[in-house]
Amino acid sequence: MSKASGIPVKRALPSKESTLFKELLQLYETRNLKKGLKTADQILKKFPEHGETMCMKGLVLTHLGKREEGIEFVKKGIRFDLTSHICWHVFGLIQKGEKNYEEALKSYTQALKFDKDNLNILRDAAQLQTQLRLYDALVETRNNLLKLRPNVRQNWVALAVAHHLNGNRKEARKILEHYERTLKNVPDYDIEHSETLLYHVQLLEELEEYTEALRILDVSAKERAIVDRTAIMEYRARLLTKLRSDEAEHAWRALVEHNSDSYDYYRGYLSNQGLSLDQPSPEALTILKEFSSQLPKAAAPKRLALTISTGDEFKELAKPYLMAGLIKGIPSLFADVKALYQDKLKEQAVEDIVTSARDEFAKASSDPSSSTAAGEPTSYLWTLYFLAQHHSYLGRPKEALAILDEALTHTPTLPELHTCKARVLKRAGDYLGGARCLNDARLLDGQDRFLNTKCGKYLLRAGMIDEANGIFGLFTKKDAVSPAVDLEDMQSLLFLVEEANAQRQNGKLNLALKTYMSISKVFDEIQDDQYDFHGYNLRKFTINIYLKLLTWEDSLRSHPAYITAAVEASKIWVAIHDDPSIVTAITSSNGLTDAEKKAKKKAKKAAQKQEETKKTSTTSTNEDKGLESTPQKDEDPEGLKLFTATDPLERADKLLLPLTSLAPNNVAVWIAIYDVAIRRKKLLLAVRALNKARALAPEHPEVHLCIIHLKQTASALPQTPPAPIGDVFSDSLLKILPSEVSLETFNSQYLQRHSMSASAIIAAAQGAHKLSAPRQEVENIVFTALNDGVDLKVPTALATIAFLISIKSPRVDEFRSACDAKFELSTVFKSSEELTSLRQRVLAGESEATTATEVIP
Repeated sequence: MSKASGIPVKRALPSKESTLFKELLQLYETRNLKKGLKTADQILKKFPEHGETMCMKGLVLTHLGKREEGIEFVKKGIRFDLTSHICWHVFGLIQKGEKNYEEALKSYTQALKFDKDNLNILRDAAQLQTQLRLYDALVETRNNLLKLRPNVRQNWVALAVAHHLNGNRKEARKILEHYERTLKNVPDYDIEHSETLLYHVQLLEELEEYTEALRILDVSAKERAIVDRTAIMEYRARLLTKLRSDEAEHAWRALVEHNSDSYDYYRGYLSNQGLSLDQPSPEALTILKEFSSQLPKAAAPKRLALTISTGDEFKELAKPYLMAGLIKGIPSLFADVKALYQDKLKEQAVEDIVTSARDEFAKASSDPSSSTAAGEPTSYLWTLYFLAQHHSYLGRPKEALAILDEALTHTPTLPELHTCKARVLKRAGDYLGGARCLNDARLLDGQDRFLNTKCGKYLLRAGMIDEANGIFGLFTKKDAVSPAVDLEDMQSLLFLVEEANAQRQNGKLNLALKTYMSISKVFDEIQDDQYDFHGYNLRKFTINIYLKLLTWEDSLRSHPAYITAAVEASKIWVAIHDDPSIVTAITSSNGLTDAEKKAKKKAKKAAQKQEETKKTSTTSTNEDKGLESTPQKDEDPEGLKLFTATDPLERADKLLLPLTSLAPNNVAVWIAIYDVAIRRKKLLLAVRALNKARALAPEHPEVHLCIIHLKQTASALPQTPPAPIGDVFSDSLLKILPSEVSLETFNSQYLQRHSMSASAIIAAAQGAHKLSAPRQEVENIVFTALNDGVDLKVPTALATIAFLISIKSPRVDEFRSACDAKFELSTVFKSSEELTSLRQRVLAGESEATTATEVIP
């Protein structure tokens, strides 16, 4: 390759062919691929076993989209010349393009054995080592790069970052100090130098060298070397606080004045005074009151004062805050203050204040001659909106709906009222009614993406997947195979989670599993996407944000969407393992309805058309398709291959593995890990997971069932596990449940302790069923969930119906009818005929509504 590529020419060919090989490298560098292919063929015509040329031909073919053929040429080329760094470098490039980072690094390591000073290979190896978090090796590679090019600023900073990532901050500091001493004539406001200095200050702060960090910060600020003035103020305030300097108070006050709505600045100011918002005190409240009077336009000190005030003082502060928000008509006012509801006295105080305001605004609104702000109709409207949210949040759907009806009579064209009504109905168990109200809101402004997205989400909650896709399709690519495919390409986690849940709710476990795995793929792609930043951020000297990126990537799978996908997918795989007939039922009944067949045929035609369009648009034989493998055609659109996989538990284990460290306080995660481990006969792992879950929630219904399952599994073992596993397992089992306590006694005691908890009652019924109790006894336990005082919720009731169906109880309809009567606003317990009618009404208003906004260009 050319000098820029870092791959020198190996002098093994005669003069003419050697010149051609140089030309081939140049053609590849300039991406003149078609001509490069002809040049490679010229050389191979005379020297068909020249490994380097063969590898370069394979590389060119891969760029031209002929991946399989190209990889075959590269592998042949390596076999012909195992000592060529060019061959190994090319192979590493191919593997890197396939996201096979471990194998790519092995190839680069081989290449460096034969050309240890190749800059390009060293740079690529450093990026791979960072991607794989091999920081010891990264330090060595960065050190080699610095030795080869000490005059390149990036190499110094990169080595410091490598030491930092490897935990050796002192060495990173030495590198930075040496680097800064070599700099001369740096212009003012140089961005790269500014970022490096800020990184140096952060490094010193982590080393607790606060005085030195402050000195560098102050000197750099005076010399105009650091550009980011806000960062200077933040670092200075933080360092002065750690040094317990008298100047710290002034520094934090300057920050508060700089941005008076930043909660963090107020927390910093209070922390410097030895105060905290987590431990309210009169001194902290006095300080916040002073800020409120000094900064009258700032909302943050007023809101924080509500958090730490109590009693009459809270009422005194809350009233002007709430009244100001209602008069201004701030839609997010309730979302702002609902965190205060953890205190029941504050909750009641807020209700009293807003109810009183409602009466006041109602009188003023009925008097047209009123000229005060309180007399404006909007104040009354937003007060009703607040109260509706308040009652809905507290589980009073009837009161909330009555207030919303009043508000809609007042102003029927406010979308927020319709969305609030949808939320009330959803919480009450009327998912179809919620979707209908969201559709009404959407039709008020057809171009509003938020309203359309929210409507699609509610349709998915109601199990209306096709209708939801129709709504999402208003804003997705028109040439996409389907809105769902486009949204998956856009990594829309909101859509993917809701669609998977809807598929599971509709009994299509194969499609639900496929979508849950699509969520996992999104996180794989995000992890792969960080690769380019390992080089980019160091080139641009954006070091601090780069370190934050790496920290964020390391905890990537702690995202709620991944946790949901991993737990729910593992549940499906465990269910398949326990009952293989589920697979048979799904695969045998996978016959589609006429409507589904038409939709599938239409999607297939669209996919073919899209493929043809792609082929037409890529007729250029010289087009560079890159080294990354192109997305393969979905060979499993129904998810049946995934559903019938022969290793379901191993796949579930792989999904859950990252969560052992990233979600250690999530009970559902440990229960899922137990379910998988015990079925894989990993006894100690199962016990460990169960103990983790017990430590977090010892009375959790699922934990109770896991204990019963573990004891039954242990008693069913054909023989005691061999030492040392057997002894540890037996001891752990006795600690979880002593041998003198029978499972029947354990289950009945649990029911007695939690006779007012519906979820615990259902768990006790499931436990009784596991213990082979008569069905009538199990049913009697279940029906106690309908007793007065039991906190039965709609999701628990639905889970109970599913359990009764699973044990083939003849009292399913009886329980369903009782729930329908108990949850008056709910529709989920209606008959299938009633539900069909309700579904038809959800989008019925679409054709009737006059939505002028939809035709606005």
